[in-house]
Amino acid sequence: MSFPLDDEFPPPGYIKSKSSIDGIEMYKPIPVEESDYKPVIDFLCPQCGATTGFNVADGGLTCTHCGYYEALSNRTVGKKATKFEFTLETMERDSQGWGEIRNELECQQCGACVTISIESLTHTCAFCGSNKVIQRRAPQDQLRPRFLVPFGFQVEECRNISHDWLGSSWLTPSNLRNIAKRTAFSGFYVPFWTFSAVTNASWKAEVGHEKRKRYYQDGEWKERVEIEWRWEKGNIQLIHEDLLVNGSSRFSHLLIEKINEFNLIDLVEYDPKYLAGLQAQAYDTNLESAWTDGRDIMRELTREACLQQASTSMVRNFSMKLEFSDEAWRYILLPYYFASYKYDNNSYQVMINGQTKAIAGQRPVDWTKVWLAIVAILSPGMFLGVIGIITLIFGGIGILIGGAGFFLLIVGLIISFFILRDAQAMDDI
Repeated sequence: MSFPLDDEFPPPGYIKSKSSIDGIEMYKPIPVEESDYKPVIDFLCPQCGATTGFNVADGGLTCTHCGYYEALSNRTVGKKATKFEFTLETMERDSQGWGEIRNELECQQCGACVTISIESLTHTCAFCGSNKVIQRRAPQDQLRPRFLVPFGFQVEECRNISHDWLGSSWLTPSNLRNIAKRTAFSGFYVPFWTFSAVTNASWKAEVGHEKRKRYYQDGEWKERVEIEWRWEKGNIQLIHEDLLVNGSSRFSHLLIEKINEFNLIDLVEYDPKYLAGLQAQAYDTNLESAWTDGRDIMRELTREACLQQASTSMVRNFSMKLEFSDEAWRYILLPYYFASYKYDNNSYQVMINGQTKAIAGQRPVDWTKVWLAIVAILSPGMFLGVIGIITLIFGGIGILIGGAGFFLLIVGLIISFFILRDAQAMDDI
């Protein structure tokens, strides 16, 4: 298209194009690029203009000022949620950002970084309780989640759950339950990658078989067990569906693993309205790194399945040839309630599965209780042992008393070992 010389060049909405005639400039309309980008959304009440937040009880947006309610129309897709292949085209076409304006809160003390609604007034880190935070506009340059599991119960229930859990072990301080009444939980959406694939493996190994042999020695026939090693081989195919890999390094992987059993039949299509009034983390473990972890898990599961095919559990010189096919992934958000509390100047963390109510966390150990319990358990055996020795010196029934004391001491040591193991495990989480 050509334009008169007195027009503005380039004309609005046009760009210069190649001309086949010298001295003639040609322009063409700027091409419209296809994009999955969705405009950012600001969740304000259409009735009074105040802040709205996601309501777990009835699954919609509720105004905190006038009570206006708006239901969400997203349908539940469950395990039929679309999966994506590992192709460059898939990555380039996927949407980015949260689909809404959100702020980012970065803690200067522990380094935690979460996104919050722009209306949120919080200036405290949920991980360490520090108020040394920097708040800025959250970036929109990461992949957008495609699906999520909504919260299944209100945050108010968390106090009852944590109250029962904090007091469920005699190893903890007696007043620990009182802390649950003052602990404030926050709803978090944690990023996860789900991976699906088919693994085909062929294996071979030497498998040991016990064989009894008789032999003659010292004038009599005796029997011994020998291991006979035979080569075996086999093939196996495993279908891996929705393997979860945590996309956040901020939350404790040990705690997450204890409560990450989700029913993905509740997956819904992502809508930024689900995040209204809640905190969320963007992934800091990218797709490539997460898939490396996912493949390692699938490889180990396939290896275990191959070993189960062997005719006995005695295996040596094992080798496996493994191939992956039908590899697919999804980026989803899963709901957790999170709280940190302080006891005796130390910080502890508690997480609750926002769908199943499963709980895991850190609990202080009352070591005075532990040592007193161990002393009480060992005392009867030690006391009877001393009585047995004294009685034996004076010709009494010391052997029987001492034997009973020795037996009780051994039982006490075994019980004490398990108590110490449980206490140490609780202290190390």
